Amino acid sequence: MVSSLPQIQRFFYSHYFFGGLRQGVGVLLPALLLAGILHMYAVGIIASIGAACVAIIDQPGGPRSYGRNGMLAAILVGSLTALVTGFASAHSALLWLVVPLLSFFFSMFTVFGKQGGLLGFACLLIMTLTMRVPLAPHEVLMHTAYSFAGGVFYFCYALLAHRVLWHREEQQALSAALFATADYMRARSQFYDVHSDLDKNYRALTHAQANMTEKHQGARDTVLRELPRGHGKADLLRTRALNVFIDMVALLDTLVATHVDYATLRRSLPDSDLLVFGRDALRKLARDLDRLALNIVRGRHVTERSSVKAELRAIEYELDQCRRKGMDEDSPEVYALLVQVFRRLRNAARLVQRIGDHISDRSDATLVDRLLDKSLNRFLTRRKWRFGMLTSNLRLDSPHFRYATRVAAGTLAAMTLSVLFSLTLTHEGMAPELSAHSYWIILTIIIVLKPGYALTRQRNGWRLAGTLIGCALALLLFNVTHDPAIYLAILVVACILGYGLVQINYMMAAIFNTLFVLLVFHFLSPTTNLVIGERLVDTVLGCGIALLCSYILPWWEYNFMGSLALALRRANQEFLGSGLEYAALTRAQAAPGAGVDADLDTRLREAELRWRIARKNVHIAFGNFTAAFYRMMDEPARRQRNVPELNHLLIQNHVLASQITSAIPILANLPSVPEGVQKSLDAVVAFLDGKYASPPASIEIEGELATLAYPLRQMVKASQLIDQEMRGLPQADPAKA
Repeated sequence: MVSSLPQIQRFFYSHYFFGGLRQGVGVLLPALLLAGILHMYAVGIIASIGAACVAIIDQPGGPRSYGRNGMLAAILVGSLTALVTGFASAHSALLWLVVPLLSFFFSMFTVFGKQGGLLGFACLLIMTLTMRVPLAPHEVLMHTAYSFAGGVFYFCYALLAHRVLWHREEQQALSAALFATADYMRARSQFYDVHSDLDKNYRALTHAQANMTEKHQGARDTVLRELPRGHGKADLLRTRALNVFIDMVALLDTLVATHVDYATLRRSLPDSDLLVFGRDALRKLARDLDRLALNIVRGRHVTERSSVKAELRAIEYELDQCRRKGMDEDSPEVYALLVQVFRRLRNAARLVQRIGDHISDRSDATLVDRLLDKSLNRFLTRRKWRFGMLTSNLRLDSPHFRYATRVAAGTLAAMTLSVLFSLTLTHEGMAPELSAHSYWIILTIIIVLKPGYALTRQRNGWRLAGTLIGCALALLLFNVTHDPAIYLAILVVACILGYGLVQINYMMAAIFNTLFVLLVFHFLSPTTNLVIGERLVDTVLGCGIALLCSYILPWWEYNFMGSLALALRRANQEFLGSGLEYAALTRAQAAPGAGVDADLDTRLREAELRWRIARKNVHIAFGNFTAAFYRMMDEPARRQRNVPELNHLLIQNHVLASQITSAIPILANLPSVPEGVQKSLDAVVAFLDGKYASPPASIEIEGELATLAYPLRQMVKASQLIDQEMRGLPQADPAKA
């Protein structure tokens, strides 16, 4: 069954494995070519180090110019780092000054976001690997030249790979997003199971939604970076990918458009088959999405699909029975909610069917949403780098400054410990080679030490476990066989899997990376296995230092929660405001006697685009808030602040965004807005502005207005609770961190 697809199958068809394969090949090629053909082993290793630093920046998604500029920056700044570190490596005192300063400087690059953090890490990596052995001045220049050449090689290789394999990248990004959407549908289906725990279901749903938002953003940045311009084969493929993406986003909106009061629904319909049919329909649709995601990434046409016609007809029959029993008069809001659930399941089934049509051999090159034809680039993620962002964070209350200080302190402690360890071993008459690779301690620190305490502690455990297992596997391998061909094959596989798993399973990535490095050292020094024990000792020391340094000027997650809550509330404000503007313009266009107004049409299209962009921003803000909240829950209990308030804010913001998505289309189709409805909307706006409001005790529920009553009341309640919780949420005081 597709619903039981093993995660390993997803991985091998995913962009994670594909990216790891691309990066691994690009990193290994310089070493294999130079060592295998010209027998220049040391030069090959240095060139591969330069290529590895550029490969770190080579991530999927975003406009092509961002990727190119990032890799060029890695080449230039990385080469400069190698030059500075190389000259300092021959002078111990200078090295003690340069390494902590560079560690601080490059750790500050986190102010530029994810790509800035990757660039900083790449430079720290090349700094650490350059300081391994002292270099003479002429060796420094050659070392830098080889590293630069390796970076340039990978840059050219990556540009060629992206140009040739662009469609494969789009397929994998869409597949990952569809798999995440299917997981979200399964999490949502649990609410219709009367025997499941609602609190547990909500936690699973918020996790699934945050993951789905991240995957959708990745697909958005990949699919929208190059739009179709003509009618060639490449443009046909791009249009099909765009159609899949547009309908996938529409499916997301359909799924999250209504936040159902499942507790009330269970009380009102404890033994109704309606809930069973709704659960089964969602699970069938999720299985169909899994199958479609797998077919997309395999490049195959759809050959088998599920059907939810039986479930939809059963739900329609049950609704008719409820109407015959008078539910539409006795409980009009509950009945209207059930009708909405039925309609949204039907819409979801239609969208899943259309996604399947897009990847069939019958699909054409017509964009399904003409409104977005000239405006898709507005949905791309934009990044701006300004030097002022760096200088403005050089203060004690900046989390980036504190993180950079921790990294610098960690590298300084590692260098001190390395010297003491070397002196002790020499004094005891033991082999000084045991400390010859002590740079590994610093490498472990810059890998493990992260801005957040919870992530640092988590990575410590994964890194230790991965290194231990990797060392054991290497020792086993060296004692089982001595065939260099087998070593080389395992080295290539370990490199690819190390790159591919780093974003989804850090412990497995640590296993393969450890195995890869030990095999590299074995090729360079095949006469001893002492390096295995050294790797393990250095890793333990590095993890210990990283954990201790995580308590230096710590910046706990609760310090971020206030700003993230404000950002989420502002996103919901913008979402509601743009939605109300869109609904008002739609009513104006449909008003009797309005006629044809080109200016009104233009304003309406612009308003709809702003509403869609605001909806995307809400999903991103909600994902950021959710991720930070659960990271805080992994921190020590004494560092968790305002947990009930933040949990309520998470739930109520989710409710508010869902009901806005549900209410705006209904408001747009009304001939006019009744007084009670308008007063309720005004109250929601006021609560989100932090002002006092007095919502009406009752609103109009006649006819089609019954479908608006439930979401509107939920919006009023949610916005009021958000206002209350925000008033009781103290702003973070960095001085108390």
